[in-house]
Amino acid sequence: MSERIEGRAIDVSELIERQKIRWFTIRLIAASWIITFFDGFDMNVISYVAPYLISDFDMSRVSMGTLFSIGLLGTMAGGFLFGYLGDRFGRRPAILIASFSFAILTVGFGLARSYEQLMLLRFINGIAIGGLLPVCWALNIEYVPKYYRATVVTIVMLGYSVGGSVGGPITIWLAPEYGWQAVYFFGGAGTLAAAALLYFTLPESARFLASKGRRPDLLARYMQQIAPEEKVEPGARFIVSDEEKSSATNFRISVLFERNLIWITPLLWGAYIASSMAIFFKSSWTPMVLELIGYTRTEAAAFSAISSMGGALGALALMRFTDRKGPIAIAIMSLLSIPPLLYIGLAETGYWSFLIINFIVNIAMGGAHFGMHSIAGIFYSSAFRANGAGWATSVAKVGSVIGPMVGGMILATSFPVKNIFALLAICPAIVALALFFIGRIQARKSRDMVDAPPQLVPVEQMQ
Repeated sequence: MSERIEGRAIDVSELIERQKIRWFTIRLIAASWIITFFDGFDMNVISYVAPYLISDFDMSRVSMGTLFSIGLLGTMAGGFLFGYLGDRFGRRPAILIASFSFAILTVGFGLARSYEQLMLLRFINGIAIGGLLPVCWALNIEYVPKYYRATVVTIVMLGYSVGGSVGGPITIWLAPEYGWQAVYFFGGAGTLAAAALLYFTLPESARFLASKGRRPDLLARYMQQIAPEEKVEPGARFIVSDEEKSSATNFRISVLFERNLIWITPLLWGAYIASSMAIFFKSSWTPMVLELIGYTRTEAAAFSAISSMGGALGALALMRFTDRKGPIAIAIMSLLSIPPLLYIGLAETGYWSFLIINFIVNIAMGGAHFGMHSIAGIFYSSAFRANGAGWATSVAKVGSVIGPMVGGMILATSFPVKNIFALLAICPAIVALALFFIGRIQARKSRDMVDAPPQLVPVEQMQ
């Protein structure tokens, strides 16, 4: 018999933790996957249309590289901005603003008539594209039980990877006959349709609303859909019992360093920067490195395209272990990339053995990077989770910028090209060490919570 809850505190976190996965949650994950697909498409399709842009706008490769980089700078700003908006006004409005914005800006990019317009649109579009992801992760994390969080974020991020990958076939299909502009019109129209779908289906975060003491009417409706066996009566109060309450009512950077976060946040940022350095180093320079060590340009390009799937395979293999073991699972995955990196960097390898071992490296290193995405927001309370994830992903862009720059500087020296892979092993070692310490801190916190379980308190005492 279902329990009637009337005029007393309803623990939102408890209902979410013991829910059976129903259409409400499946719809959220599916809608998030779709918009993330177009996020990946709109961000990465420029790599495929670059030859057309260079020709039409008479650009040098340096100018094209600057156009690439300005978009990355935009995504860094977007993580900070939309993290703030997501915690100030809610996950739903932040996601909708980001989605409609980069839909319109993607179409606008196709209408650009000068290099300066391309630069401006690429930067602003990067803000919206980069701002979507951490808020989207936060919303999904807050609607699934803890033992599914890494799995759900990984599934959502696979949409980004698939979207980035299909940019090539879509460009081949449209650009030769209709021009590169048609590729951007396709992406913008698809994003606009996905944003419209979100407008009609996307919920606000129940944990966010409860932690802020907002919209009990919406909370009652959401809880009824998550747990229809419960009877939520008018006047019920909603709490989140499994999170530490911050001393701050509005976001300030110091809340990311409260209590255990004083260690977790810098360790997370350090691991994210190191992981991003390695990933963007490889993605930017692997084709050229392969050419320099004897592979043809066609072979290098084909292998680089195939290798991009390695990270997705690693993420799928890792996600359930991350939900069970936490950051330690990601640390182990990162460690697994070190021996093959050292081997191909220092030992003599044949044609196929080098490619196979390098593919294994991509599985381990890429899977660990996906794992970083899946834990970026789990350490922060619902009141500030979007900011926590947004700051982590934005700070990680430092590594995204440094990685390709360091690669270029190394290739410009007399350093043996093949030894670069051995040098790259430093990055996963840093990732593994940082995540190991985060795992120890998290385990200690879990033991403390078992020794002193949290008490349910009325919502007015939490404000």
